[in-house]
Amino acid sequence: MKDDCIFCKLANGVFDTNTLYEDDDFRVIFDASPATKGHVLILPKEHYDNLYELPDDVAAKVLVLAKKIATFLKEVTGCEGINIVQNNGEAAGQTVFHFHTHIIPRYGEKIITWVQNEPNQAEIDAIIEKATSL
Repeated sequence: MKDDCIFCKLANGVFDTNTLYEDDDFRVIFDASPATKGHVLILPKEHYDNLYELPDDVAAKVLVLAKKIATFLKEVTGCEGINIVQNNGEAAGQTVFHFHTHIIPRYGEKIITWVQNEPNQAEIDAIIEKATSL
């Protein structure tokens, strides 16, 4: 746990939260400024700034837990869909630098959007060429 990280404190029970779920690795809490009814955050109890620092085994557990929580929220809220959102870096909208995943039930509204551009084949080819390092 990082002493100056609010999400570390929330994940580890230092502050009271509206906790939906908890296990040895994660705490799932209701967002303090929810986008919709049922909006929760999956918080690892260990501190990782972002996805790039997340160990593979923890990353795998996040998606399994996201599926479990999303399925539960769909059943109990009657929502029409679910967004699973995870931001990395300020440019991507990350405001708290403790890895976390948003589970956002959707009730017909379409809030998450982006501008669709034409693909640039030269850019795509250049990226694929470097994919041997994967």
